[in-house]
Amino acid sequence: MKSLIQLILPVLLLSAGNTIFAQSKYQKDFIELWTDINNHYAYLDQQNIDWNKVREIYEPQSAKVSNDSEFITFLENILNELYNGHTSLNINLKTSNRLIPSGLDLHIEKKGTKYFIKDLRNGFGADLAGLKIGMEVTLFNGKPIEEQLKKFLPKFTDNPNQKMYQYSIDMLFAGTHDTQREITIIENGKEKTFYPITSGNKNELLYTKVLNKNTAYIKINNSLGNNNLITKFDETLDSLFQYKNLIIDLTETPGGGNSTVARALMGRFTDKLLPYQTHEFDEKEYQTKRHWTEYVTPRKEIYKNNVYILVGHWTGSMGEGIAVGFDGMKRAKVIGTPMAGLIGAVSNFQLSETKIGFQIPTERLYHINGIPRENFIPKILTQNIEETIQKAKEIK
Repeated sequence: MKSLIQLILPVLLLSAGNTIFAQSKYQKDFIELWTDINNHYAYLDQQNIDWNKVREIYEPQSAKVSNDSEFITFLENILNELYNGHTSLNINLKTSNRLIPSGLDLHIEKKGTKYFIKDLRNGFGADLAGLKIGMEVTLFNGKPIEEQLKKFLPKFTDNPNQKMYQYSIDMLFAGTHDTQREITIIENGKEKTFYPITSGNKNELLYTKVLNKNTAYIKINNSLGNNNLITKFDETLDSLFQYKNLIIDLTETPGGGNSTVARALMGRFTDKLLPYQTHEFDEKEYQTKRHWTEYVTPRKEIYKNNVYILVGHWTGSMGEGIAVGFDGMKRAKVIGTPMAGLIGAVSNFQLSETKIGFQIPTERLYHINGIPRENFIPKILTQNIEETIQKAKEIK
């Protein structure tokens, strides 16, 4: 006959084992997030991301998360490992960073050990506060810049590359939702601090004007995800057929959009079926890939005169798709700086325990000539929006 201790001991051990190995909802959702990205993120190899190292770093931290707010911050830190603005959560805190490029109003680059404003978003906070292209920035929120970048740099590597640094600079200067930004510059040996406020996009879908007797201009106001833009664009374009030059300004399209709007707009400029963008999708289970090409279908009356597309650091996602599409169709000249470089076509996911959603790029996108969309450089390359607008004014 077994003793009382012999009977009780297995139960105690089982209970202890369950306590040791029981996972919190945050640990479970971390594993789910890591697995979803491991299986579906389309750029792990292209970005040289050591995703196993990411798990090694963050999995122990997941056991220390005690509430949803901590978990949101934890997830935001993990997404920094992907160092691209095309990854995001569907939820944020007041302490969260603004998304890039849509929440960013100036473009800063590091040259040597110094930081300079290379471009400004017209009509937004930094511009309205009086900051100028070419200014040297010395402090952000009263602190040196270099040390603050470490928060956003990927932790899986000790040798961050230029794209990682640029992502970190962009994130830092976008700021958080709850803190007034202070940007300190040095000019003529004296420091001066600016306090840019956050300002939103214009409500109108597009804006149009006549630049000269031969040239009309349409600016899309970050509305490429709004199907109502199609009708508005059609009405506007129909009134401009008498002009031999048409400029379509995509410099204010950081929020992306959808391919229905993109194909509808481009369909007004070709009289035959033409390819505009190539997709590539990994079938990891079978170690193969799927490729397909999207086409533009002619639509309504076709504008056959000269077309110029303006792009910039705030041309993102579908705006980038339209630019490479017009270029691939050989239907327009693209003028501007490098674009936002948002990678791929995104898909949405939801974590099982916390129900937090997130989006990541799951398909790679290419110009029809094979160049990755994020690497496209305008043939008429400029340094900033001011130079881009000047080039547009020279079109006669």
